[in-house]
Amino acid sequence: MEPVTDPAYPPGHPRDLAGPWHSEAACRSDEAGLFFAPSKEPTAARLSREEAAKRVCARCPVMLECREHALLQPEPYGVWGGMTAAERRVVLARRRRREVELQRPAAQIAAAG
Repeated sequence: MEPVTDPAYPPGHPRDLAGPWHSEAACRSDEAGLFFAPSKEPTAARLSREEAAKRVCARCPVMLECREHALLQPEPYGVWGGMTAAERRVVLARRRRREVELQRPAAQIAAAG
């Protein structure tokens, strides 16, 4: 299936993509501005907007698929799968640390062998 592009939404927004889970996303009926920050947005406004976006995500039937998509891409902006870009960076850092820790024993065994 070819990607569906709508110039009204930022590239990479769930409404700008086509795929099995995108059509069921709760955010498809909400304003794109709720999920992506306008330039120079004040902190209080950003936090309020992000919480509103997370409430939409919380009722989304494909939240986990969306989150995993954002982590695998990785999506650098916006709220995806109920997580902000900063929250996704933390998850990705944890995943990288876990992968390194899991590889250590194998490397130590190979070196000792």
